[in-house]
Amino acid sequence: MKIMFMGTPEISAKCLLRLIEDGHEITSVVTREDKPRGRKMIMTPTETKVLAMEKGIPVYTPKTLRDENFSALLSELSPELIVVVAYGKILPKSVIDFPRYGCINLHVSLLPKYRGAAPMQRAIMEGEQETGVTVMYMDEGLDTGDIISVEKFPIGPLDDFEAIHDRSAEIGSALLSKTIFDMQNGIVTRTPQDSAKATYAAKIEKADCKLDFALSAKKLDFNIRGVTPIPGAFAYLNGKMLKINKATVTEGKGKCGEVIALDGSGEGSFTVACGDGALKVSSVIPEGKGKMTAGDLIRGRKIGLGDVLE
Repeated sequence: MKIMFMGTPEISAKCLLRLIEDGHEITSVVTREDKPRGRKMIMTPTETKVLAMEKGIPVYTPKTLRDENFSALLSELSPELIVVVAYGKILPKSVIDFPRYGCINLHVSLLPKYRGAAPMQRAIMEGEQETGVTVMYMDEGLDTGDIISVEKFPIGPLDDFEAIHDRSAEIGSALLSKTIFDMQNGIVTRTPQDSAKATYAAKIEKADCKLDFALSAKKLDFNIRGVTPIPGAFAYLNGKMLKINKATVTEGKGKCGEVIALDGSGEGSFTVACGDGALKVSSVIPEGKGKMTAGDLIRGRKIGLGDVLE
């Protein structure tokens, strides 16, 4: 099959590489436009674009998929299958209906749960003990198409967004590979989603990352791991932002947000009282600084007993 691949971030590049290694005919890659990144705001291509250019695959970055220019491009390239992985734009019906074998999408959740923009993060933040990847046929809805294949895997008690992202990329690229070979052999099935069981994974906003120590330590642990390493969970200490990127649930009582214990030896830790239980924090990023251990923060006298994280 002649495949058009649509994707943008690292997980998309991982899947594209797998399809290239499988020997599929990737005729084109469609990705988002270059964006300014970093402190110097340097125009930077997407991870998927970088890989496609390295492999000599034509790359397109259309501003819209709904105009005559993209329709003409589809007619010129005439893909038999469109594969979508975290592209970041909604495909119109004209694109979905174009390929002979349809449009398929890799979604990083166990559909119909966690449809939407942030399925990996939301699954962790909701305390799920398992997640997975789903390959589905695309339709005009938001992750509502018929399911082709699914693979589950556990969310461990220490897994953060980075760990689940990397596992999803590895397992998802393998599942996508198998699914396309099954399509070529005519052995795929389609299973409609049960919309009554659907949940929505909204995009992560700054408010989702701000820690409320009136919540239980268990819930705060879920929230921290769900947004680590990016964009990162945070509170304010003495008026300055303090990102917390590693913590464990422990026992302890005190005013919500109060530092109730310090350990300045080695990597160290400090313990913060929560609405129920406490959090033992071992790794932080102070405002304007790089990542450091709690021990370094304590030894630098930037935190002390009785301080309150707000």
